[in-house]
Amino acid sequence: MRELSRLFASNRAWADRIRAEDPGFFEKLSRQQAPPYFWIGCSDSRVPANQITGLLPGEMFVHRNVANVIPPGDLNSLSALHFAVEILRVRHVIVCGHYGCAGVRAVLHGHPVGLAHAWLQNVEIVRSKHRAELARCADDARRCDRLCELNVIEQVSGLCTTSTVQEAWERGQPLAVHGWIYSLEDGLLRDLGLCISRFEELAPAYQAALAALR
Repeated sequence: MRELSRLFASNRAWADRIRAEDPGFFEKLSRQQAPPYFWIGCSDSRVPANQITGLLPGEMFVHRNVANVIPPGDLNSLSALHFAVEILRVRHVIVCGHYGCAGVRAVLHGHPVGLAHAWLQNVEIVRSKHRAELARCADDARRCDRLCELNVIEQVSGLCTTSTVQEAWERGQPLAVHGWIYSLEDGLLRDLGLCISRFEELAPAYQAALAALR
């Protein structure tokens, strides 16, 4: 418990700092939630969405899971997507992977990961689809980075075909889907060239993003 008490002390210091900067911040925050962004990222503790984008609480709705995937039948991720788009009316959905992802590396090397093995079959599908591209990579490190990039591109593609996104576009709701990747080595985000705001843009953007990796 002594170790956990440090977290409470840090929380109080953080809250005091926020109140000093903006005395009415928490009162305003408690009254509404209207973030313009929905972040779908990896659960990795080194990739905290708000901190790496410099956003305050209330500015980004976040869903995280191992290897930042959006499986077609996963009620958790699809419910978060539906809530973000239908209820919160976010304007941007960002799928953000990161280099050095342990889940992606486990798939690439065939490492046992227990219960997560079934979940990571979503990344295995990406690896199998792009087997030839991965084989062209010069070394194992580059191969892992490339699979991290390809995984983001494929998740964006799949997300754009969900009923939630399709219906939003059909009714003219402003909504753009993006694919980004984060580097643990320098703390910087990279845009993978995917910015899709209607279904007709998906196929050319997908092909262009793949071509840019080669």
